[in-house]
Amino acid sequence: MRFSKGYAGKEAQIISLFNTTFTQSESAEEGLLIEALVKNQLNDTPANDIYVITAEDSDALVGACIFTRLTFEQDDRTVFILAPVAVTTEKQGQGIGKKLLAYGFQVLRDANVDIIMTYGDPNFYSKAGFEAVNESDTAAPFKLEYPHGWLGLSLNSQLSPLKGPSHCVSALNNPAYW
Repeated sequence: MRFSKGYAGKEAQIISLFNTTFTQSESAEEGLLIEALVKNQLNDTPANDIYVITAEDSDALVGACIFTRLTFEQDDRTVFILAPVAVTTEKQGQGIGKKLLAYGFQVLRDANVDIIMTYGDPNFYSKAGFEAVNESDTAAPFKLEYPHGWLGLSLNSQLSPLKGPSHCVSALNNPAYW
C-alpha cells in the first residue's frame, strides 16, 4: 500500500473513485452529489487551500480523502475540513481508511495545521481521534442537519472552540453538503 499527497494527473481516477464508492455504499444520487463536490474541489480550490491524500495498491487507486481550508473570522488558528473520504468497497474493512487518515493527519501536522474538522459518522471518525464539537461553540458554515456529526481533531494542542463565523472553500459552500 502506497500513500501519497497530491493529485496532479489523477483527477479523473479520484473523481471516479468517489462516485463509484458513494454510489455503491449509498445511492446513485449520492454518488453524483459527491462526484460534483470532488470535481469542484479539485478544479476550483486554490493550491494552498487543499490537500488530497491517496492510497494505491499495485498502482490501483483504492482510497482518497480531501482536506480543504476552513476559516473562522475571529480565530487565527489554521483549520482544514476533511470531506469527503472514500475507500473502494472491495477494500473496506481492511484498515486502509484509518491508515489513509493517519497519513493525511501527518501531512497536515507537517504543514502546521492546528485543527481538522469533519462532518460525518461519529462512530467512524472517533476511531481516528475526532471528538464531538458543539455547533454553538464552533460554528459550521451552514446549519447542520445532524449536529452530532460535527467533529474536531486538534493536531497540536487541546481542542477548544473556534471563534467567529466560519467559511469554507467554494466547493463546499452549498447547504446540500451540510
